[in-house]
Amino acid sequence: MGVITIGRQYGSDGRKIAQELANRLGFQFYDKELIRLAAAESNIPYDELVKADEKRARIWAYPAENEIPTDDRWYYSVNDILYDTEKKIITEKAEKEDCVIVGRCANYILRGRSDCLSVFVYAPMDFRIRTVMEREYLSEKEARARIRKMDKQRRYHYNYFTDRNWENMDEYDFCIDSSKCSIEKCAKVLEGVYHSLRAY
Repeated sequence: MGVITIGRQYGSDGRKIAQELANRLGFQFYDKELIRLAAAESNIPYDELVKADEKRARIWAYPAENEIPTDDRWYYSVNDILYDTEKKIITEKAEKEDCVIVGRCANYILRGRSDCLSVFVYAPMDFRIRTVMEREYLSEKEARARIRKMDKQRRYHYNYFTDRNWENMDEYDFCIDSSKCSIEKCAKVLEGVYHSLRAY
């Protein structure tokens, strides 16, 4: 099996690069699809899990409307349930198929696997601001605030569940500045890195 995990700063086009890379390699692609799989696995509504996806843990546990808790999961936050469920799914997918997985601490979850390449996609702030302005039709001020908010949420989520530093490049096998080339060229570079590592 072959697995590539993609961590990414908000606005770096990391998701698009990951999708292009999966297409080039013929791999399965997992990003928000993991939330749908986790919803089915945990029996928690998809919309509730989306609110917790790669975000700071809520203070309260998953609400049981007019019900008495009968399950250990009620004593954990939605974030904990989502992380544990996605961890199980990510591990299972890595065992069964070639895939590219975006975010969700996948590089940490799959650490130690010789068939896993972990990548971090980053870019200068001005590049990310332009990307978010164009993608989400925001002003420069709004785009900057959005980037800071999303990066903060991803940083907290990663650091909380891994006890590591999300933006520490030592956490990854390969880091790429997506402002240096197009999405297609970045994916081509990563494809080459993947094949070169597989050759050893």
